[in-house]
Amino acid sequence: MAEPEVTEEALEAGAEAPDAQAEASEVRTEVLETLEARKVALDELVPTPSEPLPPPVAIRTARVVWMAGRRAKVELRGMSTAIDASIAPEVDPGVITDAVENGDAVLVETAPEMVPVIVGVLHTRRPRELKLKAGSIQIEGDEEVLLRAGRAAIRIRADGDVEVVGGRISASSRGLFRIVGRILRLN
Repeated sequence: MAEPEVTEEALEAGAEAPDAQAEASEVRTEVLETLEARKVALDELVPTPSEPLPPPVAIRTARVVWMAGRRAKVELRGMSTAIDASIAPEVDPGVITDAVENGDAVLVETAPEMVPVIVGVLHTRRPRELKLKAGSIQIEGDEEVLLRAGRAAIRIRADGDVEVVGGRISASSRGLFRIVGRILRLN
C-alpha cells in the first residue's frame, strides 16, 4: 500500500488549521454571547406572570332543558346528559327563556373544574315571528320609516308626511277621537 504524498502545500495548510479552528471557536463564542444577550432582552420584554394563568376556556353550544332563576341544566352539543350551568350576570334570564321557547341554542363557556356559564343565545335561523318587548321601543329613520304587511303600509317621512295605505282602514277610540288639520278633505 502506497503512502499518501505529503506536499509543501499540505504542510502549510496543516500549519494554518489550528488558526482556522481558533477563529471558528471565536465566532462560535460571539454567536452564543449574542444569543444569550437577546434571550435576556426577550425575558425583559415578556416577563413571566406572577400569578398562575387561569384554566383555558372554551365556548360550546348547548340546548337549555331546564331553567330556574339564574340556574339551568344544559345539554352540550354532542352530549346526551344534562349538566348544571349558571347564567352570566350580564345576561338577562328573559333572553334565555325566549331561547328555550324558540328552541334556540345557547353559548356556554366551559373550563376544567368550573361550572359552565351561559353567556349568550345563538340564532341559527330566521324567526317565524318576531316579538319586541321592552319598557320603551324607538324606531328611527333619517329619511323615512316604512311598515309593510302584504298590500298595507304606513310610511312616515322626515318632511312630516304620514301615509297610510290599505284595502280598508278603520280607527276607533274609547274616548275622544280628535282630528286636527288646517284642511280636512273627505273623498
